[in-house]
Amino acid sequence: MAQKATYRIMISGGGTGGHIYPAIAIANAWKEKYPDTEFLFVGAEGKMEMQKVPEAGYKIEGLKVAGLQRSLTFANLSFPFKLLRSLQKAKDLVKNFKPDAVVGVGGYASGPLLYAAQNKGIPTLLQEQNSYAGLTNKLLSKRAKRICVAYPNMGEFFPVDRLIYTGNPVRKDIIELAGKKETATQHFGLESSKKTLLVLGGSLGARTINQAMLADMKALEEGGYQVLWQCGRFYFSEMEMQVKTSELKHIHVLEFIREMDLAYAAADVVVSRAGALSVSELSLVGKPVVFIPSPNVAEDHQTKNAIAYVSQNAAILLKDSEAIGKLKMTVDAIMEDENKAEQLASNIKKLAKPNAANEIIQALEQIIV
Repeated sequence: MAQKATYRIMISGGGTGGHIYPAIAIANAWKEKYPDTEFLFVGAEGKMEMQKVPEAGYKIEGLKVAGLQRSLTFANLSFPFKLLRSLQKAKDLVKNFKPDAVVGVGGYASGPLLYAAQNKGIPTLLQEQNSYAGLTNKLLSKRAKRICVAYPNMGEFFPVDRLIYTGNPVRKDIIELAGKKETATQHFGLESSKKTLLVLGGSLGARTINQAMLADMKALEEGGYQVLWQCGRFYFSEMEMQVKTSELKHIHVLEFIREMDLAYAAADVVVSRAGALSVSELSLVGKPVVFIPSPNVAEDHQTKNAIAYVSQNAAILLKDSEAIGKLKMTVDAIMEDENKAEQLASNIKKLAKPNAANEIIQALEQIIV
C-alpha cells in the first residue's frame, strides 16, 4: 500500500443494524489508524442509516432505492425508475468524491454505489455478514478486489482467490465482559442468587419471541429464573402492561437495552434472533444461546446462520413456528445441565473473530495502491 497524507473512502449499505454497525466499525477502525481520512457513507433514503451514521459522526448521502417486493405491488412498478435514479446519483457521488476505495456492507444502497465505483475502475471491498450470500453481493463480487466474510466455506458464492474469512466487526465493549457481572446485576435491579435469562428481539422487537415470553413468563419465574427481556419499540407498551398485570416480580421488560455489555455479563442463557450481527456478538460473549431465527427475511438467511452454529454444537435452534409454548422447556434443558451449558459456551466462543475490524482494514489496505 502506498502511504499518503489522507485517504478518501466511501462506505455503502444499511437498512438494518446488521449492516450499519459493521460499516461504522470498519470506519472507526480505519480512522484510528489513519485519522485524517475523509469518509462519505451512502445509504437508502428513509432507512435507519440516515440517522445512525450521523450520530456516529460521519457524513451520509441518501439514494432513493428500495428492494423488490415478493408480490406484485405499485412499489415494484416504480422499482426500475428508482434504480436508474439511484445509479445516476451514485455515479455523480463517486465522480465528485473521488474515493481511493469503496466498501459495501450489503443493503439496498450498496448495489448502485459499488456498481458505479467498479465501472470507474475504483477498487471495491465487499463485507458479507451472513452465511448465505445475497444476490447483490454475489453479482458485485465478480469485480470486487476483496470479499471479507463472516463464515468459513463461502467459496460456493464468491471467487475463492479474493475471499478472506474475517468475521463480522462488532462493538469493542462486548469483547471485555470479565468483572462486569456485579455491576450488571445492580444496573438492571437483578438478584445475584437467581439464574438470568436474557431475551433479545432486536430494537424493533420480534413478535414470536414476545408471544413466547408471554406464554411462559409465569412458568419461568416459578422455575426460579429472572428474565431480562428486550421486547422492542413496537411491542413495549403492550408487554409492559402484561407484565404489570401479571404481578410477576422477576420479569424485567425493557424497550431497548443500550448497555449490551452489561446485559451479556448478567446472562446465564441468551435467547435471540439469528441476524448476522447478533450471531457475531454472541460468539464473542461465549454464553449458551437459543436461536429463534426470523422466517421473514430474504432467503431465510437467519435460519442458515443458526444452522451453521448448531452444526458445530455451538447453539440450540428453536423454530419460530414452535417457540410459543416451548421456550421454557428449551431454556430448562440448558439451565439444568451444567455440562451442556459449558459445552455450548465453549463451542460458540471458538467461532468468535474478535479481530474482524482490523483484518478488514488490512484487506482494504491491500487494495489501495
